[in-house]
Amino acid sequence: MKRRRALLLVITAVFLLATVLAGCSKSADGPQTDPAPTSSNNQKEGTEKTGEENPSDVWEFGSSELEFSAFTHYSWQDFPEKMEDAPLWKYLKENKKVNIKSILASGNNDQLMATMMADNKLPDLIYGERNHNDIQRLYKAGKLVPLDDYMEKYPNLKKWLNPKAADLLRAPDGKLYQFPNYYATIPNGSSAYVINKKIYKELGSPKLETMDDLYNYLVKVKENYGSEIIPFDPERAFDAQGIGLLYGGFKENAYYRSFNSNTIAVVDDANNKLTSLFTDPTFRESQKFVSKLYREKLINQDMFTTDRGKIQERVINGKVAVFAGASPLAYASQGNAELSKEDPDAGYFVTWPFYKEGLDKNKIYTGGYDQLGWNVSVITTDAKEPEKIFAFLDWLTGPEGMAVQYFGPEGGYWEGFNENQEPIFTDAYDPVKVAQIESDNDAVIIAGNSSYIDPIKVKREMDKPFEERGWMTRYQESITWKTHIDHTALGTNLVPEAGTELADISVNVVDIFQQALSASGTAKSDADVDKILDKAEQDAVALGYNDLLEWRTQQWLKNKEMLGQ
Repeated sequence: MKRRRALLLVITAVFLLATVLAGCSKSADGPQTDPAPTSSNNQKEGTEKTGEENPSDVWEFGSSELEFSAFTHYSWQDFPEKMEDAPLWKYLKENKKVNIKSILASGNNDQLMATMMADNKLPDLIYGERNHNDIQRLYKAGKLVPLDDYMEKYPNLKKWLNPKAADLLRAPDGKLYQFPNYYATIPNGSSAYVINKKIYKELGSPKLETMDDLYNYLVKVKENYGSEIIPFDPERAFDAQGIGLLYGGFKENAYYRSFNSNTIAVVDDANNKLTSLFTDPTFRESQKFVSKLYREKLINQDMFTTDRGKIQERVINGKVAVFAGASPLAYASQGNAELSKEDPDAGYFVTWPFYKEGLDKNKIYTGGYDQLGWNVSVITTDAKEPEKIFAFLDWLTGPEGMAVQYFGPEGGYWEGFNENQEPIFTDAYDPVKVAQIESDNDAVIIAGNSSYIDPIKVKREMDKPFEERGWMTRYQESITWKTHIDHTALGTNLVPEAGTELADISVNVVDIFQQALSASGTAKSDADVDKILDKAEQDAVALGYNDLLEWRTQQWLKNKEMLGQ
């Protein structure tokens, strides 16, 4: 299988990387404790660090040139090939003397990462999943730059990141190597169901609250529009994103995080442990619902193979009746703007999560939020100027950087900051164009500060009538932020150390889950769903799934204790 081939490449890469490092003065068996020396981070011997830095020791972002390579460690996206392709990067190039050289994987990120590790030629910055085994491998090989000293010198991350949450990010040596993205101390997230407004009105604006309502609505869509419209289009179903929302509708306080490849477990609050996803009655019920939609052609028949570009195209062109995903608002906002230009009745709206009849709708969650956010950036020891790269990330996550990413350059829709470090908006502020800026920057927002930006967006819009508020902010404030559960304790430290038996078990369980998810989601009957998941449970247990669940339970409990939960 593709995942196992990638694993073999990674194992080869680690062996070769260890061989290269064997002749170095620092051991490859443990993390490198100090960043590679550069002109920007050297300290004189015997000089004791104080909490206060000489201003000459702090590099001002934009005062001189900064060039570095960057790689997205995700199969579903690359950074822009040219800096002009994203408004933020264009601004950085023209105003901050930044030149970012993207390393493109075109979907083959695991293989390319393995090759770069084998060649011992790493990107300066890597952006991706904080629990990815490659991050662990690079840490153990001493190839990541610790950020603690920089965090003391540059103000923003230290100010905004919850210290308790930051401790969850620390490596075994106690140092911080990862710069989080979209970290928060308040609920955030954009998992949601998006409804095509024009189709909804043409079908009589029926009640859309329960799972039965959703099913009946999708039937009407198919009857009235045939193959012209996809009734239900789940984004990235191959890793359970769009169909994971359905799971949350069949159980109160269900965790969308259960489907994550680094979890694949169900929270059993009554017994304070993590249990099998394959035997979970709620998962089976939701997969029977998914397979029913599939058999009746009420859901995208290519949901497990379609790519994001095609989904985006369908949403923008109004070819979807119901769209669901972990972050569908960027596409839907763009689609809403395009469709409503010619027809004010066209566009999209977000609905409250669907739920099984009899459940409390206020205990139904389409997603979760993590105080550490969604992704991380790491700086490798190949970087010639690691401190400058950190300063860049810290600028991004601070007031000026966040304002530029979300509202465009100063002098357009905002001018200066008030006493609370909030941008002062100008009369030219256009919510539609501002939403487009955020959407266009989506792929390059790698140091998002939700604790800073979300209250500002809400404050800007709340004095306006609901329909006049910015489309995305309108639904984040009224629906998505209210329907996301805190899953921080499940979000980190649940990945076994690379090269261990538990790590092998985890990889195999992921393979079993992905196959079972697709097979059960397209099953021919409810009985087949049970058979598929029974077989998945049997295979997973035979490979050590119970041991993995026991270990993850202990890690989860430790995380809860650290967070004071």
